[in-house]
Amino acid sequence: MRVRDLVRDQLRDLPRTVHGGTAWKDGGLEDYSHNLNPFGPPAALPDIVAEAVGDVAHYPDDSCQELRSAIAEHHGLDAEEVVMGAGSSEIIRNFPHVFINPGDRALVPRPSFAEYSQQCSIAGAKVNDLLLLEVEDFRMDVGRLLQRITPSTKAAYICNPNNPTGRIEPRKKILEIVEECRHKDVMVFVDETLLPLVPGDEDISVSSFAGSYDNLIVAGSLTKSFAIPGIRIGYGLGCREAIAQMDKVRLSWNIGTVEQKVATELVREHHGHVAKAAELMASEAEWMFGKLKEIGFPVDRCTDSYFFFNSVQSLRCTGAQLQDRVKDSGFMIRDCASFGRPFERYVRFCVKDRERNEAFLHALHEAMGSLGW
Repeated sequence: MRVRDLVRDQLRDLPRTVHGGTAWKDGGLEDYSHNLNPFGPPAALPDIVAEAVGDVAHYPDDSCQELRSAIAEHHGLDAEEVVMGAGSSEIIRNFPHVFINPGDRALVPRPSFAEYSQQCSIAGAKVNDLLLLEVEDFRMDVGRLLQRITPSTKAAYICNPNNPTGRIEPRKKILEIVEECRHKDVMVFVDETLLPLVPGDEDISVSSFAGSYDNLIVAGSLTKSFAIPGIRIGYGLGCREAIAQMDKVRLSWNIGTVEQKVATELVREHHGHVAKAAELMASEAEWMFGKLKEIGFPVDRCTDSYFFFNSVQSLRCTGAQLQDRVKDSGFMIRDCASFGRPFERYVRFCVKDRERNEAFLHALHEAMGSLGW
């Protein structure tokens, strides 16, 4: 008997998910394929880490009490309405293992973050796509979403801003979906890991409502906002009963002592670092939109957030081909083929500061020229 024959049916032919942010492996490339704070981590981070290292000789606090309290205070919730994860990816992984039985259905927008479908599939759920349409500006249609819900649908996913499209849905729209799903006994998973880097995020976020709905889990993370993808800090927000159930599947000691101390300090003292980056990128996104049009790049609307998602079909190339040409000039963009058809002809790239954005636009223009434009 082969190992393959012993593997669960859901895993046997399931590939690993594909993500951006890999330019560091190529050395010297400026990474425009990720969506991190362009200022990098706060300047105080090395000192915070150095101080925290002194406590690694004992097990971390498995309850993460101090960190959960800091996060709860930031979102206007109670600590019992917060569960910690090793990055939001752990929250995404644990959610279907709590709320979705094998054979149940989950409704997931496409294109969106690949881990939603991946982790639902691993949990044995059947994934139904809700295709986001270019003619609808890749925005979520509430009526179409609700029509796709069947008696076997147990969860619906929303990424806000959506990755990779960059589109932001207003709070009122999301809460309408949550309320409608509540009547249908459907959980709603809202991923807000990218939202803190958007100006006015506090008026868009539904995090402060998480404790008021029994069918809502909101995921957050410090990865993007503080530019610390190498320090895995994520969290889930929800009502006390839902969070208590989420805590049952959490890996014990999943947040190390150093990570807890770093995250607590960042949450309590350094949100100005995030707000500064949000204002910069909003301004730069508008500037970049104008410059993209000037060089003839096929963009017809500005992003809602701080990363662009565009078809390159009019350039008569695939996303992978444009990625290769831009890489020749020292930059990495995201080829969106992993999101499935028709997105092999789409690319995603972020916004940084003016100096790097100017260099990136020059590289993009050269890449277009090498393709005959």
